[in-house]
Amino acid sequence: MILRIRAFILLGLLVAVTFVMLPAQLLGLAFDWKLRRRLPRYWHKVACLALGVKVRVHGRIEERRPLMLSANHCSWLDIMVLSSVADVAFIAKTEVADWPIFGTLAKLQKSVFVKREEKRSTGKQANDIAERMAAGEIVVLFPEGTTSDGNRLLPTKSSLYGAAAMALPLAPEGSVYIQPVAIAYTGIHGMPMGRFHRPYVSWPGDVQLAPHLADLLGIGAVEVDVCFGEPEEYREGVNRKRLAATVEARIRALLSARLLGRDLS
Repeated sequence: MILRIRAFILLGLLVAVTFVMLPAQLLGLAFDWKLRRRLPRYWHKVACLALGVKVRVHGRIEERRPLMLSANHCSWLDIMVLSSVADVAFIAKTEVADWPIFGTLAKLQKSVFVKREEKRSTGKQANDIAERMAAGEIVVLFPEGTTSDGNRLLPTKSSLYGAAAMALPLAPEGSVYIQPVAIAYTGIHGMPMGRFHRPYVSWPGDVQLAPHLADLLGIGAVEVDVCFGEPEEYREGVNRKRLAATVEARIRALLSARLLGRDLS
């Protein structure tokens, strides 16, 4: 009962914050103000608080630009977690735009919706992403192309780094930086979260969104670690498949270490 009351109070706070921030975000999107990049971070901090998600950050985000973050992906919650620690934009499949609630939130954050099955439109979309990266925006890529169970990293797709390659001619110093990021759900109610409990937060896609959200609200206390790894410099002549393999290995190492409770310092 106490958890339900707490959830309703915090959700009420989130609704109030949304109504306060929404007009400013809409104006920011309409006039392409830099404000539109910053506001979502504060909204997502409140959202994580409302959902009972405690975020711990390890390492720090790369300061050089253009920058792409490459992260593992197991749940819609990853979006809120990453957005609460950095001003980012996401590369998402087109279906996300039609999702209830989260589709609207993705549009308000100016996510890039990619039609991966339509190769004719892929080039334009990659170019749009490249231009935004060159303008200083931090773009997040989930190179697995789908969600996992949170216990492992699925094989990644090197083709998804095409936008980073297209950003090279626009980069002032001829380099694009790709930083591996591991998102590890490690605690529940102050206790270590093992393989058995991790499906409570993972969202494989065949589970209905509303029940999954209700289950998460019922838990009310989840801990997640966001680990920023050593960035990889992408320059002209660098083999994209090798770069993708290096980034994948770093994400896997960060994720495994954190899930096993190893010190990453």
